[in-house]
Amino acid sequence: MPDRPADRPSDRPAEHPSDDGSDHLSGHPSPDEARLYYAARPSPLVAATAIVVDSAGRVLVLAPPYRADAELPGATVEDTQTPEEALARGLEELGLSAPIGRLLAVESRRPGSLGHSLLAHVHLVGPLPAKQAGALSSAGGAPAGARWLTPEEAYAVLPARLAPRLRAGLAALYAGSLAHLVDGVPQPGSPAGLDPGRRTALEHAGSLDAASHRAARPKAVTAASVVFTDSAGRVLLVEPSYGKSGRWNLPGGGIDSDLGETPRAAARREVREELGLDLPPGRLLGVNWAHKPGYPARIRFLYDGGVLDAAALARIRLAPFELLRWRAVTSGELRALVKPSLRRQIEACLRARAEGTGPLELHAGRPVDAPHEKEKKKEGKGKGKR
Repeated sequence: MPDRPADRPSDRPAEHPSDDGSDHLSGHPSPDEARLYYAARPSPLVAATAIVVDSAGRVLVLAPPYRADAELPGATVEDTQTPEEALARGLEELGLSAPIGRLLAVESRRPGSLGHSLLAHVHLVGPLPAKQAGALSSAGGAPAGARWLTPEEAYAVLPARLAPRLRAGLAALYAGSLAHLVDGVPQPGSPAGLDPGRRTALEHAGSLDAASHRAARPKAVTAASVVFTDSAGRVLLVEPSYGKSGRWNLPGGGIDSDLGETPRAAARREVREELGLDLPPGRLLGVNWAHKPGYPARIRFLYDGGVLDAAALARIRLAPFELLRWRAVTSGELRALVKPSLRRQIEACLRARAEGTGPLELHAGRPVDAPHEKEKKKEGKGKGKR
């Protein structure tokens, strides 16, 4: 292997991390020096890219003066390093000490100007707290050209080889999945990053094998909750030790569908784990569907827990480290304690329980009329106009 190009005077670190496999050259090497150095390296080159985000969802983009294009923080994997170790080293050279988060994407690129194929691992770093994020973009000690940009702004300034990588990595972040790219293009079986229109076209054309079809289909997160009231008709809520402070929930939690757990079984298990009460759920009051663009849909099954008398309430034992408090609240207190969507779900379920109706189909807590009910409304409006 040839020696690295000679060091050149610089007030910056000797190595400038880049996520395209062109870092770890001392000083500011010429294109010929870079090609000579990397020509002797094994193929493929292995690099690690960081998608560094702050609490507002902005992305850290670098525009150092020694490079023509903006870039994402990154590093080439050297010797016996893992991609995570290489990325941690690259971030330290930027003055950033933060844990390397989960793998968001893997991209392979065919040989380019350096004559080698490239394999890039893309990892999440952050969200960084406001103070740490601010230090990265302030003068004095901050990386050269460091800026916090919205995803759309970052796509616009990054070169064509990096913008798709960032886009697919963020899609994987929001979807809780992983993206697979070749030359910047999400592959047909990629669980994240694949354009929905292209996925639909591939499905209709029968171009996806069974495994790719399962991987590329949209995913949903499922949960089960139980609506308990006390003898005065107040709703039982619990305050988690995680998430936004002062935000209350119904007893319940995620369904372990990968273990074959059903919604009803999950509701009973969660009540037992959270409250210390082993009570079989009553009838299903409603199913709520909620969706935020870019994120998996969330489906919640809501069961009737019935009325807890004073003796049952006295037996409540909260799950340590998971729940802080429980309380029984009136309908009028819900608005200040729970998210609007959950408040609407609770209120709809209480009405269904009182009227003996349901189960309800809810979208973000709002009852969805059955098709025949919509037709009746249209007919009624039409009759009124005659």
